[in-house]
Amino acid sequence: MQAPHDEEIIRLCAHDSTRDKGFALLLKCYSARLYQVLFGILRHHQDTDDALQNAFVKAYRYLPQFEQRSSLYTWLHRIAIHAGLDMLEQRKRHRRLVMTDQLPDTETSGQVFDSQRAVALLEEAVAQLPPKQGVVFRLRYYEELPYEHISEMLGTSVGALKANFHHALRFVEQYISQRV
Repeated sequence: MQAPHDEEIIRLCAHDSTRDKGFALLLKCYSARLYQVLFGILRHHQDTDDALQNAFVKAYRYLPQFEQRSSLYTWLHRIAIHAGLDMLEQRKRHRRLVMTDQLPDTETSGQVFDSQRAVALLEEAVAQLPPKQGVVFRLRYYEELPYEHISEMLGTSVGALKANFHHALRFVEQYISQRV
């Protein structure tokens, strides 16, 4: 079932004369949410902005063909995830790693729990995951999305997603335990 603003967006985008108005409404409704999703994947503002722009360009191009088999947000989310994965592949090709959090070079023995260090270690571990595992881990762990929803977004079976998440979780746990 579509949200009320989704119906208005789809109606406006169906006609050339009102398409820009409909797309402006779409941007207003979904930019912030999709930015959050992409930032969770990319962890870098400039890359997130670029991926979000790429996602909206694709959405603008294909919105007239949107078949409403899923909600508009799910459709946009899927486009954004793929734009994020494309950006990760682009980073890999250019051998450019962007780290927004740096680990402090302090001795941790005898110190109380350092939540900043724990968060930095987690982010460092997640950044080392293969792109698909990283996306699945972020969507499941941070966004707390059900496997069925992730499956619909990524076009992957629930079983494959569970396996990806399990492997990612094992890697993250080992990565952190070796550095604590």
